[in-house]
Amino acid sequence: MVIGDRCKVQNNVSVYDNVTLEEGVFCGPSMVFTNVYNPRSLIERKSEYRDTLVRRGATLGANCTVVCGVTIGAYAFIGAGAVVNKDVPAYALVVGVPSRQIGWMSEYGEQLDLPLSGSGRVACAHTGDIYELAGNVVKKLEGTQ
Repeated sequence: MVIGDRCKVQNNVSVYDNVTLEEGVFCGPSMVFTNVYNPRSLIERKSEYRDTLVRRGATLGANCTVVCGVTIGAYAFIGAGAVVNKDVPAYALVVGVPSRQIGWMSEYGEQLDLPLSGSGRVACAHTGDIYELAGNVVKKLEGTQ
């Protein structure tokens, strides 16, 4: 387990081996990481631990579950109670069981007025930073705050 600088791990959070949190990750109360995809009490599976990577600045909401073997992109936002069982793109907003993407978030933590895919450009209402959607990828444009 690796926990980066400036991470916030709230009460009752379970973090296991093979989980890496990059800088500035927020883990909400009672959220959980798993480390084995198909656990059994009577079978030792330490050799089957799967790596989970949470990129810089991501938010993991209260009571969410992150199933092992996924990567959560930078500044992604996982809603409370979501079950993440596949990779999440940078800046994506995901909710539900299983989780599904419903939007995009700024680094400030505000929802961006962009479609899920296609093209577009929008400024964060709080910071003025410009975000651009190309296909299924959002990037913060260089030169903005």
